[in-house]
Amino acid sequence: MTMSPTQARFRSRSVPEAAHEGPDIICDNLVRIFSAEGVEVVALQGLDLEVGQGELVAVVGASGSGKSTLLTILSGLDLPSAGVARVAGRDLLAMSARDRLHYRRHTVGFLFQQATANLLPYLSAVENVQLPMLFASLSRAERASRAAETLDVLGVADCAQRRLDELSGGQQQRVALGVALANRPRVLLADEPTGELDSRSSDEVFAAIRDANETFGTTVVVVTHDAHVSEQVSRTVGIRDGRTSSEVRRRTAVDEHGVEGVVAEEFAVLDRAGRLQLPRGFTEALSMRDRVRLDLEADHIGVWPTCPDGGGPGGQPSGDEAAGRGA
Repeated sequence: MTMSPTQARFRSRSVPEAAHEGPDIICDNLVRIFSAEGVEVVALQGLDLEVGQGELVAVVGASGSGKSTLLTILSGLDLPSAGVARVAGRDLLAMSARDRLHYRRHTVGFLFQQATANLLPYLSAVENVQLPMLFASLSRAERASRAAETLDVLGVADCAQRRLDELSGGQQQRVALGVALANRPRVLLADEPTGELDSRSSDEVFAAIRDANETFGTTVVVVTHDAHVSEQVSRTVGIRDGRTSSEVRRRTAVDEHGVEGVVAEEFAVLDRAGRLQLPRGFTEALSMRDRVRLDLEADHIGVWPTCPDGGGPGGQPSGDEAAGRGA
């Protein structure tokens, strides 16, 4: 991708806090258990996730799947019960309280569903964006310059002097995004950032997130229920029952007629122990429960429903059937 002169200038000013090799986010066998009134709830049960530097990823899943727990851990607001969690080369389990404060100020930015969680109503848009820089000890001139640049990249430069009640919902969320990006974090975490917006405002906010990802090189993880939003990224990670269950990867391809289009491919995620989650729609369609029969073929594994008595599916499948139904 060719950067515009404006993007190149901003990218040159956005220097990572600390250089490191490998993905910006690594979660390995991540476990989080909550206890309340003697009852233990397992929110994450062996979740694995990698997000590369500069990648824009959507994380989707039903309520209670573990998405919000994952974000609170990655943001440094919570600690996992077991496993590995690293962000921008920082081990989240080994940080002191002081390190954790520095991490939240400089390494990660957080965008909430409600813009008001990022904004103070009695400050103007530009003053809100400058506020995190004040805690990061930037000079007045640098705060003013960076805030103006940030609002420009996000398409709300004309709103700089307006207060919260003078902004539309979409404008508020883009200013809130500016607050999250004020200290040029290595990673941006966004929790349902378009959940309370109409479709037009939602498109504007997500376009601003994409522009920030491209201009500043920020690694972005967006948690969303919005299928329209998840379809705008090249990689969507599904979470089910506290584990990563599937991935959809999108790429641009040209068909036999020379027409360019987006091709989406869905994959099941295989963890280190060899476990994978079959999509619920697949298992329900074939009434798969409790156990399945596996057949190892030369180039694939066949997954077959069992009969109620625990036997096979009523005889060995033919070669053509195995090729058509194998996983």
